[in-house]
Amino acid sequence: MATGMRVIPKMKRRTTRVGESSRVPYGLALLDSCLECPLTKERVFCDLSRSTVAALDAISSSATYPKDAILFVEGQDPRGVFVICNGRVKLSTTSADGKSIIVRMAGAGEVVGLAGTLSGKAYELTAEAMEPIEANFIPRDAFVHFLKDHAEAAVRVAELLSSIYHATLLEVRNLGFSSSASEKLARFLLDLPAQATVGERYPRATLTLTHKEIGETIGASRETVTRLFASFKREGFIEVHGATVILSDKTKLEALVAG
Repeated sequence: MATGMRVIPKMKRRTTRVGESSRVPYGLALLDSCLECPLTKERVFCDLSRSTVAALDAISSSATYPKDAILFVEGQDPRGVFVICNGRVKLSTTSADGKSIIVRMAGAGEVVGLAGTLSGKAYELTAEAMEPIEANFIPRDAFVHFLKDHAEAAVRVAELLSSIYHATLLEVRNLGFSSSASEKLARFLLDLPAQATVGERYPRATLTLTHKEIGETIGASRETVTRLFASFKREGFIEVHGATVILSDKTKLEALVAG
């Protein structure tokens, strides 16, 4: 087991009331079975037939992990897949000189460790919990046999791999064709899930990454990201209030991306 990983046994689902957060690991409401999950339409496997979900549940092991826990490490022999039930996982790769690039962020309902588990080759990325998470672990042999026996799940995995491929290709194109760090940051900000609520003039998004992590995502240093944030605020492109980013001039950000 990776250093820093803390596994909590399965617990029955319960609702956390005021003053009870210490009784539930990291404040997460846990499920004892996938068949009890109320979010079946929002998960990659959970909206399959009940018999298929039951077969998947039988080979899954649910646990919670603290922030910064390592699920698996780049170069490690594949042990299986993790289905993220709650929280976010950072998937990154590291060069020989220690530089890291965040390839993508996996959220609730996504599966990590899929490529290595299916190919039998070493994990290509490192998976790290960005916050306390709940995940179902499925051992490699059991998962492969499950897919052989359940065609609908195998098709869903093929769709998921295709989606990951296209998303990764888009990121490669964005990084490869962006000529400057400012263009890359502008594209990053425009790709954030930003919305303007009733009564608000500009869309706003929650920024969950540090400047260092943003730099690892767009291929720039932390210092460069910090400098560009200051420049974007000074130019009136964005406003930053804590973890909230307001896109106060999307037109100029889009013009920056267009070169």
